[in-house]
Formats: sequence, structure tokens, C-alpha cells
Amino acid sequence: MKINCLRIAALAAATLALVCSCHEHRQGSEEENNPREISEYEGCEAYDEYFTPERLRVDITLVGNATEQRAYVNRMFREKQWSGSPASLINEFGYGEYIYKVFSGDKLVFSSGFCTLFDEWRTTEQAKTTDMSMGHALWMPFPKDSVHVSVCQRIRETGGYESILEFDVDPTDRHIAPCENGYNVTCLHYSGESAHKVDLVFAGEGYSAGEKGKLRTDARRMMNYLFSMEPYSARKDDFNIWLVESLSVDSGVDIPQEGIWRSTVMDSGYDTFYEDRYLTIWDQTKIADVLSGTAFDAVYVIANDEKYGGGGIYNSYALGSSDHKYSLEVFIHEFGHSFAGLGDEYFDSSDPYGDDYYPAGIEPWEPNITNQTDFESKWADMMDVPGVGLYEGAGYMTKGCWRPVEDCRMKTNTAEGFCPVCQRAINRMIDFYTR
Repeated sequence: MKINCLRIAALAAATLALVCSCHEHRQGSEEENNPREISEYEGCEAYDEYFTPERLRVDITLVGNATEQRAYVNRMFREKQWSGSPASLINEFGYGEYIYKVFSGDKLVFSSGFCTLFDEWRTTEQAKTTDMSMGHALWMPFPKDSVHVSVCQRIRETGGYESILEFDVDPTDRHIAPCENGYNVTCLHYSGESAHKVDLVFAGEGYSAGEKGKLRTDARRMMNYLFSMEPYSARKDDFNIWLVESLSVDSGVDIPQEGIWRSTVMDSGYDTFYEDRYLTIWDQTKIADVLSGTAFDAVYVIANDEKYGGGGIYNSYALGSSDHKYSLEVFIHEFGHSFAGLGDEYFDSSDPYGDDYYPAGIEPWEPNITNQTDFESKWADMMDVPGVGLYEGAGYMTKGCWRPVEDCRMKTNTAEGFCPVCQRAINRMIDFYTR
């Protein structure tokens, strides 16, 4: 969850700065200290006043090192329809290591929290001596009139935020390019209008032209697994499932530690941060290019490979290999990170992060872990549910961080399912997209 990736790949501890009113998907707090205070919104009426039915994509470049971070606007696109609920325009969860806010004059009209791979990289040893950059895409409903956008990062030591990028958007700017790719989009499951459903998109990575049938089979296998597990099985009618048939020149993905390099649509690869099983996509805008022709609320990239690996980044993307014996389990775990903001519940005394990953006195923002700084905001109201309690050891820390139950899919691949606390968090996210 350090951005919430498959702990599979020993991630690196996080240190980000922010103090404005922003959020990311690490362990943090809430927008302007309490995002729920601004959740009362005019809903559909406000949407029609400020936005068109389309989607605006803003590609930014994050630049920096372990001690500083900057961001720059790269390009903007007008894309297919906005698929989010018109009644859910304001971030009300406080999840993520970043937040971006859209203002019409002085009025906040849209906000969203997210995490990035770049934020995680900043915690690595390499970041102490090297500057690096990564691309990241932000999405919002397409504005009818000029708006101001503020992008903020979380300050790890305080839980507050600071601005790293401020810019204006003029919707009449002729340099906002139309963007729609030619990939075929297949509907795997349809429940209704996108504005009131969770639109989950599977996207193929490392599938050659002759493997289209395999991609469709793999996507259906993962969809069926999703709907076999609560709370997704009970909420099946709240989902639309799509498959973007993004095909690559080569079959498979990069495995640098084995000297294997392949030409694929999204340039995914293992060995991220020199961790053997950490499978990621370095430039998230390459995923954005694949998604430009379809409605989506969440994306899972299926990497055509048999090696064990994956990663999940809150409100950004999740991915995993297709053919390992635990590929389905990796999918459900990583999707928990990227979709619902769930934290990793496992821990290990040999973990490189040590027992100070979550600063004392700052409540982790993930809904399923706590350091008891503000336990009332977590599952204190569920302590009478059978099996739910405070189990020390979570978030990569053996001491000082607690999880709700003994075992859960956010802890191991062999747990029976998601615990009641995680199920509630998932249900709340589904509710947010479907209201």
C-alpha cells in the first residue's frame, strides 16, 4: 500500500509532502482534514451547471527525488463520456497521497484522491541520489467554462497537504486534442447506465495479435472470480465489465532480471525498484492511452505472463500476471488496493520498512488498518461483529499498527475472503460510484 502495491515486491517506505488539501493512497488522513464535511453537494444539478457529458484528461509529469517533488502539465485531451456518478463529484474518503481539486471561481466543483508509482519511488535508496520523472494522467468531467486545478501532495509527517501544481483549463483551447484509440472494446457484463454503475475495465498487456482469444478467456476468468467473492457477488448488478482488446507486438512482458525485453502496448515489467516480483507500468499515461476510447471507473491490466507478480495503486491502476496459479488471488488483492483504498494487512519482522512506516500520531488513511490515533474513524463501531477486533501487525509493521481480523484477503492469498471491515469499505466505494 505504500501506494498500495503487491507487498509482493518489497515496496519502499513513503515520505511525501503535502499541506493544502490533498490526498494519496498511502497511509494518511482526509481532505482538508475532513473530506466528509464537503460531501454535501448539489449532485446532478451541479454537474449539469459546470460540466459536459465528456471527459477531460490532463497528463502531468512528476519530477523530483527523495526530498522534493514538482509537477508540470504535459498535455490535455477531450475523451469519451465521463462515467462517474454525477452525484459523486467531491472526494469524500480522504484516501490517497495526492488530491486534485477543480474550482469554478471560488467554488469547489470536483475533487479526487489518488496515488502514484512516483511517490513510492521517492522512498527508495535511488531517490536519495538521483532525480527522476514519471507521467501520470488525471481525469475529470469536461468543464463548460474555465476552471482552476490544484494538485496537492500529502505531508507524511503531519497528514496535511501542500500544492505541487496550479493551472487553469480553458475548455475552448484548441490545443485540447480529441483522443480516442482504435482498440476494440468488448462488453463482458452489463447492468445499466454507466453514470450509476461501477465501470471496471480489463485491459490486455503483452497479448499478441494471435492471442486475442486467450485475452478474452483470461478476462472472463477474472470477472467470474470477482463475482464469486463478497461483497462483489452481492453487488454484481452494480457493475459493468468491459475488456479493451489492446494487443501488442510481442507476447509477454519485460523481465529485466532475466534480460527479457518485449515490445508491448503499456511497457509493463517486473523488477520495479529491483524487486523481482513487483510488476508495474512506469508511465501511467500509457494506460490512459489505452483507456481513451471507453468509459471506466477502475482498471485492471492483465499481463500475459506466468510469473508471480503484480501491483495496485489507489485510483490509478492495478495489474497482475495472467497464468500463475495465484493470479486470481493476486487480482482480488490488488484490486482491493486500487479500487477501495485498502491497505496491506501483512507484516514481517524482516520487512525493510521497519516499525515506523506509519508515523506515530498520524492515523493511516486506509480504512482497514489503524495505529489507534483515531480508531473511532475506523472500525470501532464494528467491534461487536464476530471475529473483528484489534490484531497487532499490519501495514508492514510488526508493532504499532493493527488490522481488523486474524486473516483476510488483504493479508494472505489463502484467506477465505474479505473481512467485514474490508467488505464495508468496498461497499462504500461501490455506493459512491452508483448513487
